[in-house]
Amino acid sequence: MGKSHAFVQRCHGAITAEDRIRMFRQRPVTIWLTGLSGAGKSTIAFALEQQLVSLGHACYVLDGDNIRHGLARDLSFEKEDRRENIRRVAHVAQLMNDAGLIVITALISPMREDRAMAREIIGAGTFIETHLSAPVDTCARRDPKGLYAKARAGEIPSFTGVSAPYEAPVEPELRIDTATLTPDQSVAKIFDYLRENALALKLAREAAS
Repeated sequence: MGKSHAFVQRCHGAITAEDRIRMFRQRPVTIWLTGLSGAGKSTIAFALEQQLVSLGHACYVLDGDNIRHGLARDLSFEKEDRRENIRRVAHVAQLMNDAGLIVITALISPMREDRAMAREIIGAGTFIETHLSAPVDTCARRDPKGLYAKARAGEIPSFTGVSAPYEAPVEPELRIDTATLTPDQSVAKIFDYLRENALALKLAREAAS
């Protein structure tokens, strides 16, 4: 039989968070991209990762589609399973932050309470909620995977923006209008936010000086 959670204690090694900050010369954060399907989450996430790596940062993208092939392959798209998907991704992001990495997540994560749960798991000072704000009609016109057409034809149940709700963040750390900005411009806005708030990039700048 497995152990009861009540009797499982966390283990701590000799390496501290400050040790990892000095080693990687960066402050780990999770940049949580949220928005409708077609808002540009994956495109922006991987472009941001590429730029961070080019500057010598250790980072990784947790993409919603990729997560569904492994970590969350047993979950549906119903509300409770969506919440469990967010919980799992948040814990993975927290572990990766603990290892010293910058994490970029690209998930619709449509419900405010689920994103609040992710913030609590990851840590308020580390979680950067970034709303990629594009209206449903814009996302549907892009329809990069043909999902909106299928959802409107009734072929995909519980599809966010069509048959399931999306609750936009009320006070995100960053809101980017991807209906008017290019992916490169969107990535630049995230970089600006990190620089202005001395997050993630601070130690890399110090190392280069």
